[in-house]
Amino acid sequence: MKEILKPFDQKMEKTIAVVKADYAGVRAGRANASVLDKISVDYYGSPTPINQIAAISSPDPHALVIQPWDSSLLKAVEKAIQTSDLGINPQNDGRVVRLSFPQLTEERRKELSKQVKKYAEGGKVAIRNIRREAIDKFKDQKKKSEMTEDEYKEYEKDLQDLTDARCKQIDELTAAKEKELMAV
Repeated sequence: MKEILKPFDQKMEKTIAVVKADYAGVRAGRANASVLDKISVDYYGSPTPINQIAAISSPDPHALVIQPWDSSLLKAVEKAIQTSDLGINPQNDGRVVRLSFPQLTEERRKELSKQVKKYAEGGKVAIRNIRREAIDKFKDQKKKSEMTEDEYKEYEKDLQDLTDARCKQIDELTAAKEKELMAV
């Protein structure tokens, strides 16, 4: 890869990492601790992710157990999960908070599939914005005679190939996540 394209490729890689993180937060019928990553608890006045204040375990494929290191946080963890968009009611037994993940209904699977497609489209838009930013930079360099017309055309083609490859990568991630969602 040409040196001039590297910073734009790195930005595209970060965009794909964000899409992957978004997909990890979409629950697919199985208990997965990453669904809790975006949920924060008020811990002595500052919002703190659950995974930093508690041990999270999965005793079976359809349940998570959250055991805060400070038992006074049980109510706060329970409240944070209830107010989140997770759609699961936590059970607090005085020592741990349990989350039971029911099997997804067909309707809920389709809803989650739409959400996954929305994340994918957002990632693709971000990648196309990075491409536009690169092209603007190249045009500016061409205008200042720092780049020849032939170099500009070559970089533009390479950048388009890179953009297509990254969008294809997002499509593959999306297809895998949708397959996971639709598996019963």
